[in-house]
Formats: sequence, structure tokens, C-alpha cells
Amino acid sequence: MSAARQRPYRRLMSTAVALAGAGVLVAGCTSNEPETSASGGGDGNAVASSNDETGETVRIGFSAPAADHGWMAGITEAARAEAENYEDVDLIVAEGTNDVSTQISQVETFINEGVDAIVLLPFDGAAMTPVALQAMEAGIPVINVDREFNSPFAARATILGDNYGMGVSAGTYICEQVGDNPDAVVAEIAGIDSLPLTQDRSQGFADALADCGLDVDNRVAADFTVEGGEEAAANLLQAAPQIDALWNHDDDQGVGVLAAIENAGRDEFVMVGGAGSANAMREIQEGNSVLQATVIYPHTQAADGIALARLIAQGKSLSDLVSPEVPREIVLNAPVVTSENVEDYIDRAFES
Repeated sequence: MSAARQRPYRRLMSTAVALAGAGVLVAGCTSNEPETSASGGGDGNAVASSNDETGETVRIGFSAPAADHGWMAGITEAARAEAENYEDVDLIVAEGTNDVSTQISQVETFINEGVDAIVLLPFDGAAMTPVALQAMEAGIPVINVDREFNSPFAARATILGDNYGMGVSAGTYICEQVGDNPDAVVAEIAGIDSLPLTQDRSQGFADALADCGLDVDNRVAADFTVEGGEEAAANLLQAAPQIDALWNHDDDQGVGVLAAIENAGRDEFVMVGGAGSANAMREIQEGNSVLQATVIYPHTQAADGIALARLIAQGKSLSDLVSPEVPREIVLNAPVVTSENVEDYIDRAFES
């Protein structure tokens, strides 16, 4: 792809890349054992700082939706692993639930028990906002993960993946692969269309494709499940007899997408996945599949939330920043994983 095409991508991603550096600081500069950290959010090359020294024990409550999806299971697993890195963290994990009333009760219990901080990935950000506000009003800092509250006062800090950036990364990669063909047929298998995250991913994808003169010719939506992915892909393949590039938003539903592709005997296109599952990365490693890349949507967000909660509760900041307090918002990067760099990511990937 020409340099002229690359410049808009850099402009679109500049904020995400800059904030991603802060995300690395969160994970890399707070590990007790920076050279051997088992956390999915840790940086093995980080240098220890005074933040790594054991301090006063902090009790952190953690609540997330049910682990009915590989990425969500990875969220909780990485959070537990991060907490185990610290002798001064007592992590209280509520049972994962997709029932808003139950999750509200979990947070109310944390408040009544007087925990030092709460890390919360809400099933529904708007519905969980009032109880998060209660916690903040009770003097308990809340770290909001992935799905935002609808009040800026409901969280002390927010850690987000970059959904728009995912689309930009996927679209830019596809431009690099087929952008020299102005007639290239590009397809998209989205997640749940009613969700803002899906809309953001699709918008970023469209914006990046436009930069190399392409657009989405065929689009269907699935539901983040294997079954939904297979059904949506089968419909797409039937409707599009020729495809040059395909982006599937989610690697869990991608298991079904790949099954449909194999059943249809199609292999004429380049496929890009989304989220960064281990099974997708193994497909990329093996090189025998249409799947040639996947875009990371970090399952380490809650792990970073645990690290931030510890710092905030102990009155510390990020050691590599000049500012004396933890930032209010951190947006993590959405890098593209290919056969050239898959070894750098696969050991920390989640299982679908």
C-alpha cells in the first residue's frame, strides 16, 4: 500500500496508539515479578518500580458477566491471574451473571462489606450506573471495564478496548492485501448489530476501507456465538459467489464462520478475525486456512483494572508517568496479528 494510503490510518489510530502506551504502563509497571509475570496483561520486559513493593492489603471486589463466551472467560481468568501477582491484593470474585439485578446485588454486597475498590465489567453499563454511583459516593473507587457507564461520576477510572480501532486495523490490513484492486469484493460478518461496539467496529472498518477506495459489498450480522457465526457465514457465502477479503468481528463466532467456509469449499479470499483467540492464532500459525490475521480486542482489560484498583486504593500512580495520579481513562490498542508476529501474542491469547 502506498505511503499516501497509510497516512490516514496513522491519523485515525493516533489517539488509540498513544493511549495504548498507557495501557502497557498499567500492566507492565505494577507487576510484582516483572520478568516472569503470568498475567495476561503483564509486560515481561518491564522494570520494577516502587509500586511493586508490597503495601497495605487492599480488598478488591470484581464482577463480570457470565463466562459464556471465550473472550469473557478470558477476562475473569486474566483478572484472577493478575491479582495472584500481588501479595497485598485480596480479590473477591462474584459469580459471573447476565442478570442485571443479580449484578447490582453483587455490587451492593461489595459496598456493604466495605471493600477498598471495585472492578466492574457491567452486563449493561446504563443499568449498572446507579449502583456504581452508590459505591463512588460511599468512597469506594470503581474501575469500569469495557462497557461504559452513562455517568462520568460512576467510575474513578475506565479501561476500554478500541472497537473503532479494531475496524480501522482490519480495514487497513485488507487495504494492504487487496487495495490495489479497485474492484475487490469485501465482505463483513458483524456481531450483534444493535450494540454500539458493533457499530463502532463497522464504522472504523468502513473508514479505513474508504482510504484505499474500497467499501463493504456484502455484510451480515451474527451474535457472537459459533452457531450464529456459521449460519451468518453460510448466508453470506451463498449471496456472494466471489469474495476477495472478509472481516469477521469475533473469533468465537469465527469458529462457526470457518466451518461454513470449509463446508462451502471456498478459499478464494483473505479472512481477518477479531478479538484474538488462541484457536484463531493457531490457524494463522498453521497457514492452511483463509484466516490470515486477527485483530486484538484485549481480554486483559479487567486484569489492568485490578492493577489500577490496587494503585488507586494504595494512593499510588503509574510509575512511568509524571502525573501523580492514575488516569481517568485508558484505551488499549487493537493490533493486527499475522504469521509474522503471532508468536508475540499467542501465549497470552484466550481460548474460544
